[in-house]
Amino acid sequence: MKTAHLAGAFALAFAAHGAAQAQTAAAAPALKATVIHWWTSGGESAAIKQFADAYNKAGGQWVDNAIAGADQSRATTINRIVGGDAPTAAQFNTSKQFRDIVEQGMLNNIDDVAAKGNWDQILPASIIDSIKIDGHYYAAPVNIHMPAWFFYSKAAFQRAGIGAEPKTYDEFLAVLAKLKGAGVVPLAFGGQVWQEKITFDAVFASVGGPELYLKVYRDRDMNAVKSDAFKQVLVAFKRLRGFVDPGSPGRNWNDATAMVVTGKAGVQIMGDWAKGEFSAAKQVAGKDFGCFPGFGARSPYIVAGDAFVFPKSSNPNTVKAQKLLAGVMTSPAAQVAFNSRKGSIPIRGDIDDSSLDLCAKMGVAILKDKTRQLPNSEMLVAPDLNGALQDVLTNFWNKNQSAEDAQKAFASALKG
Repeated sequence: MKTAHLAGAFALAFAAHGAAQAQTAAAAPALKATVIHWWTSGGESAAIKQFADAYNKAGGQWVDNAIAGADQSRATTINRIVGGDAPTAAQFNTSKQFRDIVEQGMLNNIDDVAAKGNWDQILPASIIDSIKIDGHYYAAPVNIHMPAWFFYSKAAFQRAGIGAEPKTYDEFLAVLAKLKGAGVVPLAFGGQVWQEKITFDAVFASVGGPELYLKVYRDRDMNAVKSDAFKQVLVAFKRLRGFVDPGSPGRNWNDATAMVVTGKAGVQIMGDWAKGEFSAAKQVAGKDFGCFPGFGARSPYIVAGDAFVFPKSSNPNTVKAQKLLAGVMTSPAAQVAFNSRKGSIPIRGDIDDSSLDLCAKMGVAILKDKTRQLPNSEMLVAPDLNGALQDVLTNFWNKNQSAEDAQKAFASALKG
């Protein structure tokens, strides 16, 4: 009797323990996803939270791993993959940055997510070229950034008596001169190599034009690099040096944006992620600040962006988490929620853009014209070469070097 009583008690206890385990398993999402990214500014943090919330609502558990600085974030990802402690997903730019780890077999593909989402039809060709390698999709694109927007303070323009947006590069230089005359810092600038490079590319696309841009970056055409037209691009770029303030070296991009937000500076040439900072400051496009993507109605629209890769794993739950994450991040609702805060444009053309700001709506409309789409230079050159070109440009920007010498250095770097 005593033995039977103990056995019954054990059975009841075992059943209760099993029920408690089942409740715990139900309460704790199985699809935990550790996500590495470099979005740490106010506007960026508000944006990435949209993906985290959407993933959690879909039954996952988002574990945020924000690392300040894109280079540091990518290095951490690669070190963790090599060290056997890979995250579930990690941010890279939509570029050639992750091609090496694809070729080394370090990433899972997400072909079935891409097929279900009809990516072959809805994504711009330049983005597909970056994330689809040897017939397989290895990254989920989350936005389309244009790194060459011109943002300006309406208050600063009014103070300087500027009534209209410039329609040519010469008009733009005249605007900067007026701002300087009014006691406003003309060009809010962060003297960091990547900021110097995107500023150069903005000038290159506008002054040199898409044909020269592609001949140099895509085709590595030495005749194009040695041409007078390319030398004039370098001259036009260096002319901006006279319109930045002494505090620009080493300044973070969002601190430069803050100068425009407060009206201390007139203009910033920056990617549309800067809009997240205007939004965080409760400023409205068209009212408090203005934006234009280049000069004139046919200006090229540089296409860039961010994407998440999914490190190799054979763990079924990890693979499920990766596929759920890729599906959530590219879904229409999450795309609108994220991009409306990030300042970028959704990757999809089948979304409701009514909640997007004036600048984003402008970008969505422009992207429908494929002839205006111009790949970001990082989509056309490998990271090492991009770094070498950055070094040439930062040397030219910061030193008393002639355009001719910079041109020769650029050609030498491009040759490898």
